[in-house]
Amino acid sequence: MHPADEIRSTKSNLLSKKQIILGITGSIAAVETIKLSRELIRHGAEVIPVMTPNATKIIHPDAIWFATGKKPIIELTGETEHISYCGRVKKPADILLICPCTANTISKIAHGIDDTSVTTFATTALGSKIPIIVVPAMHLSMYDHKIIQENIKKCKKNGIKFIEPKIEKNKAKLPEIEEITANIIREINKEKLTDKKILIIGGPTSEPIDDVRIITNRSSGKTAISLAKNAFYNGAQTELWYGKTASEKPPSFIKTTFFETTNDLLKMINKSNLKKYDIIILCAAISDYLPEKQRGKISSGKNKLILELKPSQKIIKNIREETKTSKTKIIAFKLETKKENLKEKATKLLKQNNIDYVIGNTTKNLGKNENEIWIFSK
Repeated sequence: MHPADEIRSTKSNLLSKKQIILGITGSIAAVETIKLSRELIRHGAEVIPVMTPNATKIIHPDAIWFATGKKPIIELTGETEHISYCGRVKKPADILLICPCTANTISKIAHGIDDTSVTTFATTALGSKIPIIVVPAMHLSMYDHKIIQENIKKCKKNGIKFIEPKIEKNKAKLPEIEEITANIIREINKEKLTDKKILIIGGPTSEPIDDVRIITNRSSGKTAISLAKNAFYNGAQTELWYGKTASEKPPSFIKTTFFETTNDLLKMINKSNLKKYDIIILCAAISDYLPEKQRGKISSGKNKLILELKPSQKIIKNIREETKTSKTKIIAFKLETKKENLKEKATKLLKQNNIDYVIGNTTKNLGKNENEIWIFSK
């Protein structure tokens, strides 16, 4: 068994049985394609590498062969590899990913020039309507060149999608491997939630006791992050409102707005047009009780400290009020210590707030990667 097969689908099956052509051009960022290849394989993909001659000067073809388990295509032969994988055949590749892509290769694709294996694959894929994703990587002065930007626009008009580079100082660098992988998964699975707008509200609130101390909870934010990623993978326009103190960090490819307190969240609800969302999922761990904030710092050394807390506003009620004239589906979460109490509490939450679904779970799996849930509907 090749080492590439040993890691296949160890993260997910989201790209299982999907064939990805990885076009590698002569940017120094080509060194990152080993990590990229391996990450795609961990999600189940079969990666077929195609390299320009200049790419082979940056990274040795044997390294890519090791990473993918496939010998790189550098020169086209009588096997007509570009047709076999990207032509009008019974089983073409699922996507052509050109990463990294130089200014030179972008310009050639824009003008229909195919003088390398990568550009010939691109020309063939365009003619066969196979999805193409391009990830530019170059010096910023090259990326900002007016003609290069015009060529990017020309490519986009022809249906080629671009993942924007990460701008750092004077470089247009590859984005994170996770972001590139997420966009490939999205392109292949997008039909499920295309044109749907989904808002996910997750993570903990943190309520101030004084200027230093807070009351919070054990919510890691993992559920919200997982839901946001899956919505993105399936083509939704995904937005995440997220507790600032959550231990799990949100991915860079999800539009994220942070909140800290329950009051912050209420302000966001009041300022936003919630009716625009098709689905709102509230899985945040929101404080049921709020402390009366003290000015400055409460002095240490006291024998006893009593905090007075008052009930907080119910966020779910505010969300329903803001969306009552729309078709927005609202999904809330209900956490209990015992599963025997879930049905009664979930049913009450459904009726009181006129929402669509309640996901019940228990404290047993707090912070864990897997959870047991119960789904309740009206």
